[in-house]
Amino acid sequence: MPEPATPPPLSLYVHVPWCVRKCPYCDFNSHAAVGNIPEKAYVDALLDDLDQDLNTIIDRTIHTIFIGGGTPSLLSPNAIERLLTGIGQRTGMTKEREVTMEANPGTVEREKFSDFLHAGINRLSIGIQSFDDIQLQRIGRIHNGNDAIRATETAEAAGFGNLNLDLMYGLPEQTPEQAVGDLCIAIDLNPCHISWYELTLEPNTLFHNQPPPLPGDDAVMGIRAAGLPVLAESGYTHYEISAHAREGRECRHNLNYWSFGDYLGIGAGAHSKLTDTGKQEIYRTWKIRHPRAYLENTTGTSRVAGRSKLLQQDIILEFMMNTLRLTRGFSTAQFTEATGLPVSRITPTIDEARSRGLLSRDGDLVHTTDTGSRYLNELLLLFMPEGSARAGTGMG
Repeated sequence: MPEPATPPPLSLYVHVPWCVRKCPYCDFNSHAAVGNIPEKAYVDALLDDLDQDLNTIIDRTIHTIFIGGGTPSLLSPNAIERLLTGIGQRTGMTKEREVTMEANPGTVEREKFSDFLHAGINRLSIGIQSFDDIQLQRIGRIHNGNDAIRATETAEAAGFGNLNLDLMYGLPEQTPEQAVGDLCIAIDLNPCHISWYELTLEPNTLFHNQPPPLPGDDAVMGIRAAGLPVLAESGYTHYEISAHAREGRECRHNLNYWSFGDYLGIGAGAHSKLTDTGKQEIYRTWKIRHPRAYLENTTGTSRVAGRSKLLQQDIILEFMMNTLRLTRGFSTAQFTEATGLPVSRITPTIDEARSRGLLSRDGDLVHTTDTGSRYLNELLLLFMPEGSARAGTGMG
């Protein structure tokens, strides 16, 4: 692989694995908190984890930070401030960095919003999912619709000008009218960003083993067809499969993921993707997954649980898994710059996907069609290593 002139932009992901209660649809590394969260010990472990990884990001600048989970807003503002101060002392960060934290609409969390802002969080992502009390009960959420509205209003009053609301569609027995109703409430609250994504049954979740009565495929497509124009007409640009933003308010952290940038992950179960320009290689690492084991690891010892070098076909697949989420897709020049591979490596597959109506190509630009966006997993199967793509049953 030819050495790129400069490494890709770098982001930092921080994982906080605890939540009040595990949602039945959630397949993230999250664990219901029992008693008090050991936040001091965990922040110590996070900073020690970062110390062990500093040799992988020498002389690189962090552009964005995302604190996800779990429910990071269960931590105290003091813990968040100590974490961000420690990160700043150890790394180079841009002055205009975007620092996002996920939060839930519960009373305890929203009382801390102002202090989170002063601690250094400048973008808040609130996990609302629905404003319908019945739907919230069906999907195992512990807040109600009024909580969600108050949380949004509290965040704005606290000074969060960069606010995302997470909403789901395709909820149990949901109609297009109900889904659009959720969107309209969110739009009336005027956040600068709305994430609107389909509820799916992921392996190793309660809903996968005990499926609720979800709308059929045609009904979900009807919901999507009804909701997208509402978002567009309200000034939200559809820039990624599930992301809609006011002009200039796209999530910079996620854009780095979707543009095949680099990211370092710290925390229980966190993943990293880093480019070694000296060796002209791309590596993926992942950390010890269970919070207890992560905390019990000896200070000064790496918490890396695994590390692998991406083979050329893996690089192609990962590039497609990210960039094809963007409505703009990617350019052939971007593919070569990011992967070090000639575009001829993917031209036959692009042509096959075009023949199936999944991709469109406009000169140097390649992007999904409406069908390709809806059936992205099927499209990505075409880019899997030979033998896996045709034999697999799906990508989960």
